[in-house]
Order: sequence, then structure tokens, then C-alpha cells
Amino acid sequence: MMYKPNQDRYQNLSYRRCGNSGLVLPPISLGLWHNFGHVDLRSNFENILYTAFDLGITHFDLANNYGPPAGSAETNFGAILRDGFGNYRDEMIISTKAGFTMWDGPYGDWGSKKYLVASLNQSLKRMGLEYVDIFYHHRPDPNTPLLETMTTLDLIVRQGKALYVGLSNYPPELAQQAFDILKQLGTPCIIHQPKYSMFVRTPEEGLLDVLEQNKVGCIAFSPLAQGLLTDKYLHGIPAHSRASRHPSLSPEQISAEKVNIISRLNDFAAKRGQKLAEMAVAWLLRDDRITSVLIGASKVSHVQDAYNALNNIAFSKEELTEIEAILKG
Repeated sequence: MMYKPNQDRYQNLSYRRCGNSGLVLPPISLGLWHNFGHVDLRSNFENILYTAFDLGITHFDLANNYGPPAGSAETNFGAILRDGFGNYRDEMIISTKAGFTMWDGPYGDWGSKKYLVASLNQSLKRMGLEYVDIFYHHRPDPNTPLLETMTTLDLIVRQGKALYVGLSNYPPELAQQAFDILKQLGTPCIIHQPKYSMFVRTPEEGLLDVLEQNKVGCIAFSPLAQGLLTDKYLHGIPAHSRASRHPSLSPEQISAEKVNIISRLNDFAAKRGQKLAEMAVAWLLRDDRITSVLIGASKVSHVQDAYNALNNIAFSKEELTEIEAILKG
């Protein structure tokens, strides 16, 4: 049966302006880093996409190397678009990225013009798209001149292959240099995607200030610290969890001290009438500098939990103080 979206999907979300641009994003966006590859079940990730869209979540974030295997998330997303979801393409913000290793040889990584142009061409082919809404450079390249990387982002927009450009994982000083170059070129950066959560506070060390000063939006990835900021690991490491099967989150990271902090945060969230995952998302969205929170999902319920966070994103000074005390252990 052809998918038909919820007719009331735009009634309950307040979309947020993305920096100094005409683009608005939903406060919750869906990332396809894991759970959308060829190793995953299509019926599951298809339902996740449909559930998100039915809730007014219009932004879907990919990268060339998402899967696994690399490229398969874009291929699967493209197949779902072709099977009917693409009827709503003009209601979606679709992004992709390049910057990490994608293919063998000297031209399949980092930030050269050769790599970025070739990678986006491949991404568009996999998804069956003429353009993406946002194209990111995924990480800084220490060997390619910043001017080359930024002029390539400008070229891609002028070629009509992307409408906007963004950066990911750039530290404050380098981000400022990139913003200056892109502004001079006439293709301003509208968004930056850093890793940010209660457990990873690096963006507070200057990046958020730089984004605010330059009127650049911010979309925070890994808001749940790869599942740590949920109740998943309170009683050990479940089978099939991220920590049991993926090197990005090792069992060693889930120490007794960390579990104690998670447990106390979980109790505090309950006092607010929220799940820990909901509170973790709300904690990010309390800051007006955060345009959107980028969630991952292996179940439909994960999307619903993130959406439910929007019911209460206000924190008193006392609540924020208590959360900081818990985080300090």
C-alpha cells in the first residue's frame, strides 16, 4: 500500500530558523548513520522514516559512508523515495556529507575538490536526486587548503547540486575561518553539526559563541551519547545494543561510575515527568542557539521519545544546577 502521511503533521511543531537563512528546521531531525544499511531490515527503517514524517520531522540527514556497508543508507533511502516517499520530496530537507574514508586510493577521503565533487555525484546517484538541500564537509582536512575545500562547497551550490552548505566537526577557530571564506564567496555557511550532549560539552568551549556571532545554525548529533543517556544500560549491556556490537561505544565506557550518573539522571528525569532520553533532548533544545537535535533510531519508539521531549524543554535554574552536580559525579 502506498504511504500516505498524516494530514495534521505540521500542526504541533514549532520550526526553528537555521541561522541567518530562509531555511527552518524541525527541532528534531532524523539521522541515518546506523540502522538504515543493507544489514538492517527495510520494513523497520521504512516505518521509522514514515513515523518521523508523520510527526512533522522533515529533515533527514545522511552521509556518503552511512550504512553499513558504506553508501547503503543512501541507496536504501533512495529506494524508499522512488517507491512513493519521494512524492513529498519538496516537503523534505535532505542532507548528505563527505569527508571520511569512502573508497580506496588517494581521492576517496578528506576535503579535496576531486573527492567532494565525486562523492556528491555518487550520493545523488544512490538517492536518485538532482540535488540535496544541505551538503556538509564532514570533518576538517589538515592537508588540503581550507580555501580549496570552501571554494568546492561554493562550486557545488552554483552547480545546483546543493541548495545550502554546512560544516561538521570543525573547531571554533577553523570554523570562523571557513565562515569568512564562504561569506566572501557568496555562499554563506548556514549550519554546523557538532557532537553535543550532556556527556560531551565541547561545543560550549567557544563553538556555540562563534556560531551565534556569525548567525550560523547548530544541529547537535549524538544527543543521547550513543544510548548512554537512556535507561538502556542501567542494568547491564543488553544483547544487540550499540555497546555489544559497535566499536564506537565499547563496554569499557560503561563504568560503574558512569552507570551511577546515568541512574541519578534517570531519577531526576522521572521527577520532571520525562524519560531520560526525553530530558537529554530537551536539555539541548532549551538553548536557542540549537536549531535542531539530530537523533538516531533503531525503533519507532525512539522517534516518539524524542518527539515527546518537546512537551517540556523548560528548565529552572535550580534544575540546571542539580543536573550539573549529577554530571560532576
